[in-house]
Amino acid sequence: MACSKQRYRITASPIESNGLPCSGRCTIEFERTCDQDWMRLLEASHRQRGLAGDDRAALTIGLQLLKSLRHRGATASELQSLQPQLDALIERIQSLPSAS
Repeated sequence: MACSKQRYRITASPIESNGLPCSGRCTIEFERTCDQDWMRLLEASHRQRGLAGDDRAALTIGLQLLKSLRHRGATASELQSLQPQLDALIERIQSLPSAS
């Protein structure tokens, strides 16, 4: 049975030039609820032409984060004026050619 809402914890940690994680308090973490299964979207993203694996993952997750802004009450104020540009950006990203 598929879950109608997926919950994700997004963590961003800088990596030092030697590949090790930074020391101290340098991780940003937040949660987001979404209707989409991001793991399946990431699996399907391999068909996206011209992008390396990390770029495909960043684009896929970034697009989901942008979409989640559109569906949250937060757009009522500051983000409301950006809504047409946000919708246009999402549409352009979704129309990028993919490999068949």
